[in-house]
Amino acid sequence: MQYTIDEGQFRTLAAEIKQLKQDNKALIVAHFYQRPEIQDVADFVGDSLQLSQLAAKTDAEIIVFCGVHFMAESAAILSPEKLVLLPEEHAGCPMANMVDAESLRQRKAQLSGCQVVCYVNSSAAVKAESDICCTSSNAVQVVKSLLPGEILFVPDQNLGSYVEEKVGRNMYFWPGYCNTHDHLTRENILNVRRQHPNAEVIVHPECRKEVRQEADFIGSTAGLINYVQKSSVQEFIVGTESGILHQLHKVCCSKEFYLASEQLVCPNMKSTTLSKVRDALKNLTPHILVEKETRLRAKKALERMLACS
Repeated sequence: MQYTIDEGQFRTLAAEIKQLKQDNKALIVAHFYQRPEIQDVADFVGDSLQLSQLAAKTDAEIIVFCGVHFMAESAAILSPEKLVLLPEEHAGCPMANMVDAESLRQRKAQLSGCQVVCYVNSSAAVKAESDICCTSSNAVQVVKSLLPGEILFVPDQNLGSYVEEKVGRNMYFWPGYCNTHDHLTRENILNVRRQHPNAEVIVHPECRKEVRQEADFIGSTAGLINYVQKSSVQEFIVGTESGILHQLHKVCCSKEFYLASEQLVCPNMKSTTLSKVRDALKNLTPHILVEKETRLRAKKALERMLACS
């Protein structure tokens, strides 16, 4: 995947960012779905929670989180002593916005005693109302760790149904979904497979069940990359956001990758630019804050997940 700016612009902005980063004792982390040039200036590229954990372990005083709002909130929860910057303050997540704390409290009241499993793709306030968090890579393990009883999975019904299939426990699902992954259809997969019959299909568990049923492998973004690296297969049909192609080409440059649909582009993930990263480091804003009580309650849900993982 090519940069969305020319090489001259990249070199100039990358040099500015490098100097500002050193001056400010800052660390830049970027999600796999970010623009290629953002990934290439980052100190770490990875899954959202993994990035927050890595950032918390460093001596950096400032974390520049190239992702979306809930990711920067997670970094602020785990690193309250650090300044957390989100270069594009309007980079939200439609799925995370499909559940709010008050609505969750009302649903919990209807399902008295229900255990709430919260996908990390959610706000700090929603995490604070949950019993335990999970990621796409450990969701099955988290649900398996729970005591018998009813389970409410929020907010992604697609990931929830995937976990239910794997664990064999009946669960309640919040009616949320990832706009990008949910657009992918079985017909999209079949169309690309007809063009590339020797390719394996790899998809994210946020995809619909009909898509997952066509997959040779289902995994988180990091899981998909690890699978491709270890596989002897040379061609892959990729069912997740397009930004992952940059890392796939970097770690497996001899292999071929075909995006399952041209619609697999998250506009929120692509809204962060190098200019915005530079400006965030210059101005030390936009600054992400999580109110203390919310932060402490949300951290408990994250810590429970880490303990069982």
